[in-house]
Amino acid sequence: MAEHKLVDGIQIPLSAEEIAQRETEAATWAAGAFNRTLASLRARRNALLSATDYLALSDNTLSTPMLTYRQNLRDITNGLSTVDQINAVTWPIKP
Repeated sequence: MAEHKLVDGIQIPLSAEEIAQRETEAATWAAGAFNRTLASLRARRNALLSATDYLALSDNTLSTPMLTYRQNLRDITNGLSTVDQINAVTWPIKP
């Protein structure tokens, strides 16, 4: 099926150059899926760490479970190399 564009309400077939440009844009978008997904994971991880930062102040002593929780959050991106791995991450449970 030919791809079209709408110009002044009229469907016009795309030129070979326009089709190639769209395919390049689609490939570029698909290639960035890992980085976008990883950035989303890191944003969530950072928010969870921030929510417990007050516990790590110098006048507090962190409990062992909280130390483990925070370390697990920091380590959550280790070894991830595919979007499927990122989507399958098991989040640690806050003590």
